[in-house]
Amino acid sequence: MQLGVNVPNFGPGTDPGVLRTWARTVEALGFDLLMVSDHVAVTPDVAERYPEPFHEPFTTLSWLAGITTGLRLGTTVLVLPYRNPLLVARMAGTLDRLSGGRFVLGVGVGWARQEFDALGVPFGARGRLTDEYLGTLRESWKEQGLSVPVWVGGHSGAALRRAVRFGDAWHPLRLPLARMRSVLAERPMPGFAPRIALRLTDAPVDDPERPAGVGTVEQVLDDLRQLRDLGAQSVVFDPYHGDPEETRRPQSAWQALSTVATHWKAARS
Repeated sequence: MQLGVNVPNFGPGTDPGVLRTWARTVEALGFDLLMVSDHVAVTPDVAERYPEPFHEPFTTLSWLAGITTGLRLGTTVLVLPYRNPLLVARMAGTLDRLSGGRFVLGVGVGWARQEFDALGVPFGARGRLTDEYLGTLRESWKEQGLSVPVWVGGHSGAALRRAVRFGDAWHPLRLPLARMRSVLAERPMPGFAPRIALRLTDAPVDDPERPAGVGTVEQVLDDLRQLRDLGAQSVVFDPYHGDPEETRRPQSAWQALSTVATHWKAARS
């Protein structure tokens, strides 16, 4: 099972130097995958949690591809209805080729109504557009002789059907283990690659709704073991907790990632 990191590509502390250090830290710690998020128009509803500067994901990942060697690179998640699907197919295919086949396209329908309005995309049509665009991506890549992995985010009924129909993996975001286990028991998926939180605590978190990745090191390691047993091919840690000021202090996230990576490696040896 591969482990990845969702690296903040937004916020007041995220300048090129910090992004470079993030990438080198993730790679040096032995993680397999680096992913970034997506917003195009940072409208007030987006800016509250993901403020400017917001570095565009394809551009950012292309740059990081040139300063890393073995890391896979991806989006968690690209809001697919925001862009023409043929443009996305071209950009994703180019990035995959130039990075030596390291790209993973994680996609979702989006949630920020003001951003949809700013881009002139009907919010109510986002699910239908996502399905239509995924079909277009597949056809375009087939014509180009490409096969870019697609991870489909979300956990609504429509998102689960979309993952089965179009995805190489279901990519749920920050769910409790019980919820993911229930979904997988009810509906076979083409693959399973969850994004979980990463928040280490000194005392155990005793809450049935505890998101995977939140708790003591022992709890997080047990989460990883359970996810592996559920068939996860990849697990992506998200160390961002919602406060943009965190981006000025990435050292705490790096320490948490180092702690988990060290303990996970020791547990497997």
